[in-house]
Amino acid sequence: MSPSKEAVKLAYEALEDKKGQNIEVIDIQGISVIADYFMISSGDSVNQVQAMADNVQEELGKAGFECSSVEGYQTANWILLDYGDVIIHIFHKDYRDFYDLKRIWRAGKFLTKEDLM
Repeated sequence: MSPSKEAVKLAYEALEDKKGQNIEVIDIQGISVIADYFMISSGDSVNQVQAMADNVQEELGKAGFECSSVEGYQTANWILLDYGDVIIHIFHKDYRDFYDLKRIWRAGKFLTKEDLM
């Protein structure tokens, strides 16, 4: 398994652990040079969104993955975690549909949890 796919798998589990909703993984390797994978998830509250981001950073950090940038943590409407080849978007549920990243990256390949195993 490639390092980026391993990071996605760990992040997926970390998001699930904090009850992340509608976790989606988009393989964008063939359509963009900015990353290999985009992940999108959402939570019900600012506290949950922040807890999800914290858990992802903790679990990926334990595995040796370094987050190069965190954006939006204080307001937690949309937290972006940049792991280079893996970009993780964690939305407050009220903002996810507004930004509709799934539509923007629809040319990518959507992966299921089973695809990551």
